[in-house]
Amino acid sequence: MDIKHINDTLAVSPQILATDIAAIADQGFRSIICNRPDGEGADQPAFKEISDTARKAGLEYRYIPVTSGRVMDSDAEAFGTAMQSLPKPALAFCRTGTRSVTLWSLDQGARGTPLPSILETARKAGYDMSGVARRIANGGKTPTDTADATHDIVIVGGGAAGIAVASSLRARDKNLDIAIIDPADVHYYQPGWTMVGGGIFDASTTAKTMASLIPHGVHWIKAAVSAFEPQNNAVILDGCRVVKYARLIVAPGLKLDWNSVEGLVETLGKNGVTSNYRYDLAPYTWKLVSAMKSGRAVFTQPPMPIKCAGAPQKALYLSADHWRRNGVLENIDISFCNAGKVLFGVKAYVPALMEYIERYNANLMFGHQLVRVDGAARKAWFAITDDDGADRQVEIDYDMLHVVPPQTAPDFIRVSPLAEAAGWVDVDQNTLRHKGFDNIWSLGDVMNAPNAKTAAAARKQAPTVANNVLQDMGRARSIAHYDGYGSCPLTVERGKIVLAEFGYGGKLLPSMPTWLVNGRKPTRAAWFLKEKILPPMYWRAMLRGKEWLAKPELIG
Repeated sequence: MDIKHINDTLAVSPQILATDIAAIADQGFRSIICNRPDGEGADQPAFKEISDTARKAGLEYRYIPVTSGRVMDSDAEAFGTAMQSLPKPALAFCRTGTRSVTLWSLDQGARGTPLPSILETARKAGYDMSGVARRIANGGKTPTDTADATHDIVIVGGGAAGIAVASSLRARDKNLDIAIIDPADVHYYQPGWTMVGGGIFDASTTAKTMASLIPHGVHWIKAAVSAFEPQNNAVILDGCRVVKYARLIVAPGLKLDWNSVEGLVETLGKNGVTSNYRYDLAPYTWKLVSAMKSGRAVFTQPPMPIKCAGAPQKALYLSADHWRRNGVLENIDISFCNAGKVLFGVKAYVPALMEYIERYNANLMFGHQLVRVDGAARKAWFAITDDDGADRQVEIDYDMLHVVPPQTAPDFIRVSPLAEAAGWVDVDQNTLRHKGFDNIWSLGDVMNAPNAKTAAAARKQAPTVANNVLQDMGRARSIAHYDGYGSCPLTVERGKIVLAEFGYGGKLLPSMPTWLVNGRKPTRAAWFLKEKILPPMYWRAMLRGKEWLAKPELIG
């Protein structure tokens, strides 16, 4: 037997035999459901043979046969009814287990379980339910095949990458039929939150309404995506609305997984626990920093990949600089608990950063991953691997805890046919075209190219994708390549920045001459760029299709 557990109440299996019943009962199952019609295979026992043995073993049973490839709505209803009435846990089986999982998935859809959760649960058990995603989203019922909307180009995501690529497309051809799908009312300039947490920016300056930023002539579909059907050129929205496309661009960003750290959600924004990775929490960071006169401040960084890998230490630098300027730094014990093994991924910038780590007397604690927080007790626990290779947890007390949460692809991406094994959209790192579907591209934080996940990267990716989509449509001559460019303005003190600019493989890609901005050293010019130039450049250029310092590299 190859039993796969779906949850605590249901497991599924390929065809079982009467001789398996004793072992099934010994494993604690109290009922069985057969979803395979008698006579389907030459080596298949009749259900009566199995049910007679089950009865003798004290198991209840149901016979809900489903023809392969023809799961009816009534079958799913019958399965749901059986699951409600049978003692649990139950074992359902068919030839491979797929029909049983399909019935469970449709029943869960009818009960309102979120689609990504259903697809993820099935995937973990080894079953791909993406082929019935539309039915699941439709409450377990067979939907019509009529599209609610159809557009030449559909963009999933209205963040930095999505708006920028829509604007770059419109700048090249104002007659394009483009739609952006995003449920959000507000668009945020997330790179500004570090400055909010350092007391430099006001949070309100980092937010604008989404409606004010959607490019003129682009349709805004204000809805959340549930699933993708790339084989049908379709995107499924919440409520089972269907949007069809000729070409698809995927740019929904990533998911901040706050819930993956035990106790964190309950204490965010209080008990000294904060994060510059959320709009509403960045002001609390500054409140804590400005009020702190002594004690222990702990700054965390989760495993890669994360958006703006320099941001965790930026919070440390600006906090420490404030304490230094106010004469209290010597009273504050600073720790940087980094799940990784290096301070920064591009070696050329590490010497300049280490000078500030030493200036602020910060304790670098590599290989420390935050796993639990007790806000009331002001304690945090970190998973480490000791010198002997044993895994254990260490407890650290804190007065202020700045948390950067683990980050993943959004749920609806991770369980989709677009994702690779790690859950990110699978693209060619040069063209940003999907490796499996020729009419799909992706950019921003959600795709798996080995570049830094920053707004600066999206600024360079947007023109590349826009050009390549138009080249595929026969409206551009050459293919464009993305060189992996990303930028991280490391705010090492108020008034100075180490401007890290690099591409694939850590190759340095400075935008300005060294005499103006030497990225390997802290400069006031880079701070001026971060504080005064980059915000208007984001709002008025990047999101408006003006490709300053971002022209795509054309090949051939």
